[in-house]
Amino acid sequence: MLRISLMLYPLTFKPIFKERVWGGRNLERLYKKPLPPDVPIGESWEISDRPGDASIIANGPLAGKDLRWLMENHADELLGASRRNTKSFPLLVKILDAQEKLSLQVHPPVEIAASMGGEPKTEMWYVAEATPEADLFVGLKKGVTRPEFEQKIKEGTVAECFHRIPVKKDDVMFLPSGRVHALGAGSVIFEIQQNSDTTYRVFDWNRTGLDGRPRELHIEQSLKSINFEDFEPRLITSIYSRSPTFSVRVLVDDPLFRIDACKVKRGQRFYIRSEGAQILGILHGRLEVGFGEIKVLAGAGQFVVLPACLGRVSLTADTQVEFLHVQNR
Repeated sequence: MLRISLMLYPLTFKPIFKERVWGGRNLERLYKKPLPPDVPIGESWEISDRPGDASIIANGPLAGKDLRWLMENHADELLGASRRNTKSFPLLVKILDAQEKLSLQVHPPVEIAASMGGEPKTEMWYVAEATPEADLFVGLKKGVTRPEFEQKIKEGTVAECFHRIPVKKDDVMFLPSGRVHALGAGSVIFEIQQNSDTTYRVFDWNRTGLDGRPRELHIEQSLKSINFEDFEPRLITSIYSRSPTFSVRVLVDDPLFRIDACKVKRGQRFYIRSEGAQILGILHGRLEVGFGEIKVLAGAGQFVVLPACLGRVSLTADTQVEFLHVQNR
């Protein structure tokens, strides 16, 4: 049974910008993010409860406090039935601007992550914008063996082992821990993931980092983490329901989280409720989120966290709107 909270409400947060050698300025162009000048920004951490990177509340009476404070003082109200044994907010939400290829990498699966001092990371990528040449590297080409993979690492040609997938706007890829992957150049991605920042680099295209030195690789950890039976995974192929006013497309239905894409006709008012925390991520248009006296008007590139204790929350499509609906489990 959830406790009634007189304090929590629909929450928005200030983004945390990350300079990356492969980044650009698209988050400013597309979503009017207030990027620091003259540096390549590859990541905007929209909802984060990482050490040293706790998202700060931007709206309402709790503005200025952060997500770490919320978890320390109101975790039950925030997470509800989805709290389990976590001490941190269980999801990390980012927008990525990949103007160049990211490193070929892997995240450790849950059964071995702790033994290597890391954390598992299952995630989903939603392609919000893509150039005609945009692509992903996901999984292995059919038939690649571990000995062949290791030999290609030594030769500096391991990229030949990766399955390349051309992508366009609104494509979606699911990435369980253990699946090798990399963003190719030319896409902007909404990324929903477990709260983890453990990444093992297999190959970084022989380039230097922002400090002018080659970035560290993690060959031993990568080889332990990679699923060598994961060949040529496909993009998610679900389609929208046929309702002309409110249509839904199921993207991910996983024990960790469920993610749906929703399209709503302008002026439609509807309600959602959940026993766990929910996140709304706006892809296009504007969505009004209301609870009591609190009203949030969220536009493209913005996210709203709905604490579990709110129960039923009203939503109104201020324009025709497309958004991601994330339910933590």
